[in-house]
Amino acid sequence: MTAGPGLENGVAAGRRAHAISRGLLPAATALASLLGLCLLWNLGAGVWPSRVFPPPIEVWRVLVKEAASGDLAYHLAVTLFRVAAAYVVAMLAGSVIGVLLGMHRRADSFFNPWLVVFLNLPALVVIVLAYIWFGLTEAAAIGAVAINKIPNVVVTMREGARALDPRYAEMAKVYRLSPFDRIRHILMPQLQPYFAAASRSGIALIWKIVLVVELLGRSNGVGFQIYLHFQIFDVAAILAYSLAFVAIMLLIELLLVQPFERHATRWRRRPA
Repeated sequence: MTAGPGLENGVAAGRRAHAISRGLLPAATALASLLGLCLLWNLGAGVWPSRVFPPPIEVWRVLVKEAASGDLAYHLAVTLFRVAAAYVVAMLAGSVIGVLLGMHRRADSFFNPWLVVFLNLPALVVIVLAYIWFGLTEAAAIGAVAINKIPNVVVTMREGARALDPRYAEMAKVYRLSPFDRIRHILMPQLQPYFAAASRSGIALIWKIVLVVELLGRSNGVGFQIYLHFQIFDVAAILAYSLAFVAIMLLIELLLVQPFERHATRWRRRPA
């Protein structure tokens, strides 16, 4: 005896509903968590003076005002440009150096002490020295941010180069692949997961350092606005600019970084 089409349709509909509910559950949980945070924020604002700890509605009013004037969009765009420029420089330089060190043990042994020094050098020191040596310029600001991130990228990509499978290199020799084809078909696919890991940690670190760079030596950007409002103790404006920038970086994380990471590590989820 076989099941009727009505029963099969019901089972299929149930599966679809279950899949939809599973997909919506993380979003609903995140929304509930944010609402709980806003509630705690509002309760805290009732205890402290509004000038010191403004309620969410006051921060929202400042956010709308800054957005309407165009200042918010301008300063966000300037900061995002610096984040993007420093990210590209750090990822390109760090990837090349890391792969070379991972493939050449003697060079790695020689430069490893240098790498340890730069890994432990405080970001503030690098920023201050960059401004002293190269002036309060855009190149100095972006370079200081990139230098702070390059050592981390080098370490990650060096581990990726050390993990390269030598069998693929032998296969490339057998088939006489050109250097370009070796990089494209042999090297890059194996290094992609490591690049994705370095990319994700890079975004998280770079945007925080950019704010410090802007606070110390630039006349625009989110970091400069935070410093400006700090001088007049405008906590609502500080929170408005901070939350707006964090929201943008979260969107970049969700729409660009995480999809790229899933693409880079998709082979790990394939069944054996």
